[in-house]
Amino acid sequence: MKKLHYLLFSATLLMGTSGLQFAQAQIKVEIAGVGSNQIPVAVAAFADEGIAPADVSDIIRADLERSGVFKVIDAGQAISDSANVDLAAFRARGADALVVGSVVRQPDGRFAVRYKLHDTVKGAPISQLGGEVQPKYIRLQAHRIADDVYEKLTGVRGIFSTRIAYVKDTGRAHALVVADADGENEIVAAHGRESIISPAWSPDGTKVAYVSLEDRKPVVYLQDLMTGRRNVISNVKGNNSAPAWSPDGGMLAVALSRDGNTEIYTVRPDGTGHRRLTNNPAIDSEPQFSADGQTIYFMSDRSGGPQIYKMSVSGGNATRVTFNGNYNISPRVSADGKTLAWISQRNGNFSLYAMDLATGQELRLADGATEPSFSPNGKYIMYAIKGGGRASLAVVSVDGRVKQRLSTNAGNIREPSWGPFMK
Repeated sequence: MKKLHYLLFSATLLMGTSGLQFAQAQIKVEIAGVGSNQIPVAVAAFADEGIAPADVSDIIRADLERSGVFKVIDAGQAISDSANVDLAAFRARGADALVVGSVVRQPDGRFAVRYKLHDTVKGAPISQLGGEVQPKYIRLQAHRIADDVYEKLTGVRGIFSTRIAYVKDTGRAHALVVADADGENEIVAAHGRESIISPAWSPDGTKVAYVSLEDRKPVVYLQDLMTGRRNVISNVKGNNSAPAWSPDGGMLAVALSRDGNTEIYTVRPDGTGHRRLTNNPAIDSEPQFSADGQTIYFMSDRSGGPQIYKMSVSGGNATRVTFNGNYNISPRVSADGKTLAWISQRNGNFSLYAMDLATGQELRLADGATEPSFSPNGKYIMYAIKGGGRASLAVVSVDGRVKQRLSTNAGNIREPSWGPFMK
């Protein structure tokens, strides 16, 4: 069912965007830092992988290296998943684990991709996967294998097979683009000549809510990635902005100025049931649900300058969360509920901060950052950054040790939103 989900998703977008000129240049990923205490993993070339459109082992290596968690060792040879391997030899080379596998072309044109993960210390297999995929899903299968390696060796679910959404600006045109987490397979989901902002993935990964100014004011739309249909979520009087999904997908929080002042509301995905949550003379905006769906974090200037607050999903009294710095905006909460990320202006600079919600301890992660978005496993944050006159995306781990830069030669990319784990 997962494979069909992804297949329909990609096919629908491709059919709906033929002739567009946004998605010609893929994102380039540059690794700027690595984590400490890396796990040494040897990755062998997969047996007969040259018959496939892409080398599976190369994609796995790139994924593991990009995470910053692993020290990848080239096995220097092709090893099948069915081979008898001298694990002691790889242990002697410093590898704690070994990835091997094979690719076999099937009579119907699909490829059977199999892999096995060995523990070189214990001298035993840890995990194995196998599946048959169409040629165009070779990369996806490789990402899934990398996810399995990551999870088996760290205990945390991998995010290599997830998707990201962002806005690409090319001249006077703007596009909502979705792509693999490594920037490959860019596809346009929506486009226009007016600005697009604030994309937000639905929890099931089939839809993206976003704001468009095509009606000469902000309106919140819902783009169905499976069917290609677009619906209006909120187009009431005034500005409609900052959509954020509840964890169960049953509602969205939005910021509306329908009564003159910008306040926080909730609304159903079909555009019905607007419900006001805040009632304050200050500006309340940028709502975000907590991981359990019971709390909404938001930005408010009710204390004299923009700060992060939280309140019950049913409304009522709000509690201030940020106290350091006079300008704190764009709250984001990790899916595991452990970390709050936001943008803070201090000493004239905008920086990305993260807070351990259990202890209140803050950590500055990156300077010059805007528009943060957590990976679905809560271990990384993607954000927008400007440099050299061009807007691009970057990724940093929540401990600040791993950093990546995602750039493209075609247009500016901004407003990232990291998609959920696919169901």
